[in-house]
Order: sequence, then structure tokens, then C-alpha cells
Amino acid sequence: MLEVTAEATFVEIRGTRVEIIDRGKGLPLLFLHPGIGIDPAAPVLDHLANGARLLAPSHPGFGRSELPRSFTTVDDLAYFYLDLLDALDLRDTIVVGVSLGGWIAAEMAVKSTERIAKLVLADAVGIRVSDDPEISDIADIFALPEKDFIALAYHDPANGTRDPNLPDAKVVAIARNLESTARFAWQPYMHDPKLKGRLHRIDVPTLLLWGAQDRIVRPDYGRAYAAAIPGARFALVDQAGHFPHLEQPDAFACSVLSFAAEK
Repeated sequence: MLEVTAEATFVEIRGTRVEIIDRGKGLPLLFLHPGIGIDPAAPVLDHLANGARLLAPSHPGFGRSELPRSFTTVDDLAYFYLDLLDALDLRDTIVVGVSLGGWIAAEMAVKSTERIAKLVLADAVGIRVSDDPEISDIADIFALPEKDFIALAYHDPANGTRDPNLPDAKVVAIARNLESTARFAWQPYMHDPKLKGRLHRIDVPTLLLWGAQDRIVRPDYGRAYAAAIPGARFALVDQAGHFPHLEQPDAFACSVLSFAAEK
């Protein structure tokens, strides 16, 4: 059941209360945010809500969402979202995940696509591409100063620069997002060693959407991800880095909604 307060909307799933954005009408579209969290004012959300019923939760442990003590892996988050689909009785859902959210979406789809119609993985992490353990497929975001992370993650670093005078609530949310990203993705770093070998189980149309200038996980990583999913397509978003939904919200939403509308 959705709970609307003066500040936000929340939903409780199997005892865990999470903040959720619920906008628009039509086919359900579950948007799973990256580790940096989700801003309700991000233009991409309204763009997506113009063509679907957008449901965009803050993951457990992120933003103002509760974190069960038992949640320690992305696997836990994937099962949580499968439970959310059941609890809200969402059917023929378009599941869209960016970065960490893409990893969660992929883990959901290898478990069950009963309520999933299509899958969009945008600049997703979650697998290892190289067989050489000395080669890192994914930039180590925990070792980077913020300015270096921004330089790698954004096509235009100005798009990732934060206001130094943020309100306390946003500062707390940013800290929670970083802490929870480390909780779920520190070890093994940003991947599930078993996921790549399970991607063949994804049996719904899948689009890998990638920022052409992503230097956190480069486009060749995305192409390898797509090659492991039966029938998956790969497409680039130009003038975008690791967060194409933020740098190119119009192009990102157009690609997602066009893919969703295909028969």
C-alpha cells in the first residue's frame, strides 16, 4: 500500500518501508537508480512519466528508505524488487536500471520475468568481462577523489558538480547512498561472479543503453554484457557518460519509451 506524507510517498514491502516516486499513467515502468541516488526533480523522471506509469523507489538503505539488517548483497535487493512487483501487482513491467540499478535489474531478470515485459540496462555494472584478474573492467570509484570520479563519470563534468550549500537532508542522503553502495558492491567489487553465467536465463527483450563517453564502464563492456543476453540489443547515447539519464534525459527517455512501445 502506498503511503503519502507531506514530504514524500512511501511503500512498505514485507516490513521494509521505502520512499517511492509514483507518476504518470499506463504501462508500469520500474526505474532503478544508480548508486548516486535519485533526485525527484530530475527531468528524466517527468519524461518517462509522460509515456508510462513511473515507479522510482529509493533502494533500501538509500535516500530515506529503510535498510533491513539482513540486506547485504545486490541479490537481496533483486528479491526485494521482485516482491515489490508482486505486492503492487505490477504486470508487463518495463524494468529500467542505471549502473547499480542495472545490476539489480539483471539479477531480477535471471530469477524471474513473470511480471517483467522488457528490460533496459543502462551503463550497468554487475559482471566481469575480462578473464584476467589483473584487469579491472570497472573504475574503482571508492579510490577516486570526487573531482576525478566526476571527470570519469560525466561527458561534461559540470553536470556532476554539486552545490556546496546543500540542505542537511540532502547531505545525509548523499552519505547514505555512498555507504549503501559500499555495503552492496564493495566485495566482490561491483559484480556478482555468478551473474554472467546466468544471463542466458533472461527471456524478455533487452536493451543495453550506454553513454558513449562513459569512462567508469566503457562501451565495450556494455557490448560484452549485451552479447551474454539472448537477443539483446546495444545502443549508445551520445554526449553522455555513466549517467545518460541525467546528461541526456530527452534522448534517454525517448530510447526507453520507444523500446517499450515496440511490438
